[in-house]
Amino acid sequence: MKRIYMDNAATTRVTPPVLEAMMPCLTGVYGNPSGIHSFGREARRMLEAARAQVAAAVNARPEEIYFTSGGTEADNWAVRGAAYARGGKGGHVITTAVEHHAVLNACRQLEREGFRVTCVPVDGEGVVRLDELEKAIGPDTALISVMTANNEIGTIQPVEEIGRIARAHGVCFHTDAVQAIGAIPVDVQASGADLMSLSGHKFHAPKGIGALYIRSGVRLEPLMRGGAQERAQRPGTENLASAVGMGRAIELAATGIADRAEKVAALRDRLMRGILEIPECRVNGSLSRRLPGNLNVSVRYVEGESLLLNLDLQGVAASSGAACTSGSPELSHVLLAIGLPRELAQGALRLSLNEENTEEEVDCVIAAMRGIVRRLRSMSPLAPEELKCF
Repeated sequence: MKRIYMDNAATTRVTPPVLEAMMPCLTGVYGNPSGIHSFGREARRMLEAARAQVAAAVNARPEEIYFTSGGTEADNWAVRGAAYARGGKGGHVITTAVEHHAVLNACRQLEREGFRVTCVPVDGEGVVRLDELEKAIGPDTALISVMTANNEIGTIQPVEEIGRIARAHGVCFHTDAVQAIGAIPVDVQASGADLMSLSGHKFHAPKGIGALYIRSGVRLEPLMRGGAQERAQRPGTENLASAVGMGRAIELAATGIADRAEKVAALRDRLMRGILEIPECRVNGSLSRRLPGNLNVSVRYVEGESLLLNLDLQGVAASSGAACTSGSPELSHVLLAIGLPRELAQGALRLSLNEENTEEEVDCVIAAMRGIVRRLRSMSPLAPEELKCF
């Protein structure tokens, strides 16, 4: 059975050039980057070269890049670190109703500690309401945190406008760009972001490595205490091999974005057209402000989990939502926030493509979807008869 992978928003394959860059760190270059001997210096040189690669990809300076264990740690450090450093107990944080749980749950923790959090609403496409965001800013606002692009529905936020609003009010601005790297241009100067979270495994680097961009002059409270690694801001011996892999992966991801996005968007649109030929299907999120590889659809009278499992039986890997909530019985907070009825949120499926997918794979998935939906609706007591034999 041919296997087809369309869950790239959850994680991506480590590509051969990335693995090749990592191999010396797993064999000969095994020194601790903090060591002052030749083994340590060699490791340090490779670590700083990787840092420079990450910085160049987002138009930052190397000293503004701090390696983390991934996007979740970077989000937590940005949100909580900025709140602790700038607001103190009783300070104020603004975010949106469609953020990743790494941001939302960090904000909930702040609320338990006495901070005030405002969740700004989004419109039916998942775009933040800028008037509501600016209206929420007060004299005690320590941070605005809005993701660059949504991990479930692919909606791209107006981060440059948000950056301008934040600067006009003297508020620190954090953006979670985990889903954006390699899919759309990401530039910390253009966006006006003071803090930006990245995660390597979304663009062909290994799992367990990420980074936080911290604009020079912005102060964060460290989340952990320990040694003086990462300029005394993030203690713990650096994950050298993965950092080197992330550096090479982001260097490749930042090259040829426009051509890659055009190819991937064409595949996504082909997939979308085929799926929308199935009666009572709809696309969730924006059609114009969307990541090129993201397709989130709802199929009426069919549960998303049933679709997902049946696709898997036919060799197709997809997702019913965010990978971090897999197995959760709760409906997607993102789909509910854009006003999707609960029955359609329950029938949601996310297919996420990248440059490694093909037209042949897209056509196979369309055919599989048609057969699966027909079979599942035939067993549904709610589906009208005319939808059981399309």
